[in-house]
Amino acid sequence: MRQAIGSTWIMQLVIIFMLIFVAFLALTINYTKAFKIKNELVTMIEKYEGLSVGKNGSVALINNYLKYNNYTIKSTCEEGEWGAKSLDSEVLEYSESKEKYYYCVKKTSTATIGLQDRAKYTIRIFFHFSLPVIGELFTFSVDGDTIDINFPVSDIEYS
Repeated sequence: MRQAIGSTWIMQLVIIFMLIFVAFLALTINYTKAFKIKNELVTMIEKYEGLSVGKNGSVALINNYLKYNNYTIKSTCEEGEWGAKSLDSEVLEYSESKEKYYYCVKKTSTATIGLQDRAKYTIRIFFHFSLPVIGELFTFSVDGDTIDINFPVSDIEYS
């Protein structure tokens, strides 16, 4: 009888450690995917030297990249950021407190005496922490900054 109770307790410990390992693995895979997407978006903004709208603009390129990678996660942006409500349009809207966006962008001025238009962009995307049986637990964000862009393209009005 004592051995049966002992092996049940050990089996429960093994199951708990397996669940912890699977949760850690799921979190790592989701974070890696989000980090890769964030790096690509930062590269696109740097390549096109800012955010431009239009058929061949950087916003259209970002939206197409996210659609191609089946990115469907939405969350709220912080105050002062611009967000994309839809990946089908090339419109970035000023963030509101309860609205959900696919990604968020913020332009920060890094002007110097010689370069008055210099700016840096911060982009934020989101990823879910979900387990196979339990489902979605949390939504996290991944932020990335571009290098300083001396003369950024600015088709969008920023405040």
